[in-house]
Amino acid sequence: MPVTALPSRWGIGTMGECAREFVRFLRSAGQTYWQILPLNPTSYGDSPYQSFSSFAGNPYLIDLDELAAQGLLQADEYQDLNWGENATCIDYGLLYRQRFSVLKKAVDRLQKRIPNELEEFCATQPWLENYALFMALKDRFGGAPWSRWPAPLKMRQPQAIQQAMQELNNEVRFWQGVQFLFFRQWSALKQYANRHGVQIVGDLPIYVAEDSADVWAEPCQFQLDEQCNPIEVAGCPPDGFSEDGQLWGNPLFDWDKMKQDGFAWWIRRIEYQFHLYDVLRIDHFRAFDAYYAIPAGAKDAKNGRWRTGPGIEFFHTIEAALGRRNIIAEDLGFLTESVHKLLKDTGYPGMKVLEFAFDSRDGGGSLYLPHNYPTNCIAYVGTHDNETALGWLATADAGDVALAREYLHLDPVEGEHWGMMRAIWASVADRAIVQMQDLLGLGSEGRINTPSTLGGNWQWRALPNFASPALAARIHRQMQLYGRLPVPPSTTVSNEEVDPCL
Repeated sequence: MPVTALPSRWGIGTMGECAREFVRFLRSAGQTYWQILPLNPTSYGDSPYQSFSSFAGNPYLIDLDELAAQGLLQADEYQDLNWGENATCIDYGLLYRQRFSVLKKAVDRLQKRIPNELEEFCATQPWLENYALFMALKDRFGGAPWSRWPAPLKMRQPQAIQQAMQELNNEVRFWQGVQFLFFRQWSALKQYANRHGVQIVGDLPIYVAEDSADVWAEPCQFQLDEQCNPIEVAGCPPDGFSEDGQLWGNPLFDWDKMKQDGFAWWIRRIEYQFHLYDVLRIDHFRAFDAYYAIPAGAKDAKNGRWRTGPGIEFFHTIEAALGRRNIIAEDLGFLTESVHKLLKDTGYPGMKVLEFAFDSRDGGGSLYLPHNYPTNCIAYVGTHDNETALGWLATADAGDVALAREYLHLDPVEGEHWGMMRAIWASVADRAIVQMQDLLGLGSEGRINTPSTLGGNWQWRALPNFASPALAARIHRQMQLYGRLPVPPSTTVSNEEVDPCL
């Protein structure tokens, strides 16, 4: 359930009372985990997987009511604005036009009331100054990507950077203040969830966006030419799902360079994620074995090539630096024996997606049949990139659907979506995660994302009162039946204090 999809009056789900109410619903439903999408700021296309920073938090998720309660906003400064007419759909354009002027008022008051706390926060976030300057410069240049900025700034010449910091000091302070507000609310929400026995499963995109503070601040970590332009970019080759493949366009990592300093950039990145989450799903795990490289400027992904990734040495280095962490490997897509071996060598649980089990376009579907699941895996009906259960039954190949109905003994009286969820709850998978849209019985209107498309994605929102006591009771009973109630009980209270990094 993405945080963005929670109901609120202010155009998008937030980290306020709507999120705490959802945590209480999860607890009453006997749930242990809440898996979310990346929390990072969204850029072109509104995708959380294409962000201006892999460290920063999304300003849209800051709860305005909480700012008002803290005296940082006045009610008429945000309650009288139009935040959208459709409660089931996020209007990102409207948020972009209105949210930041409201947040500026809050940050102005913040700087006057608790400047020392803001300074302490900034001092603990080594990524923040580059990010804040990056965002201030984007505003100065009308949102243009850093690759089109004047050469001294694009190439980060020290004198140009120093001058920009002086000229844009107020704007830089604004973006720093926004991040302070975000992480103060996120830290409080995570503690609230943990106290209620709910762990947060975060999501780490393997790649970062080309137009990001990550690439601009440390271009040496990526495969760029002398002018800081990508040489090859990321994507997936053509397959049964897409004849052109998927052209993501992200710059690729310079793994040889990263290896020289012990993958220090990655160690910082992963360590930071575990300040935010209890469990971390690493997206596109197979690229650590081999990754698909597409010539920069290509129109599709047809003419890419496979190149060798860092392999098990990467994960040994990460574990030596950070200790054993609770990681989920997103091992979907085109898999080879070497990918399977890498997953086994790491010991991380992989993912099993029930919808894939019946897809006649994929010869490896049997791996996703529940009777073939290993215990060390995470079972899903579908992910944010798939149809909902009912959407899949309505749109998939008729033969595939017929096979699913026979194998799963789907019953319209029970609800065919409940039958699909029951299959993974009844499996031996150590953990099973379902989409909220499936619990609500939504069809294609509840789909979050359709890969390789622009527009119409990442917009779904639940209606108020979606998380009803009756629904919680039904889910709780299923957890009882299949031995999935939390152990120890979900009433366990964490003694964890506020993370000093947040």
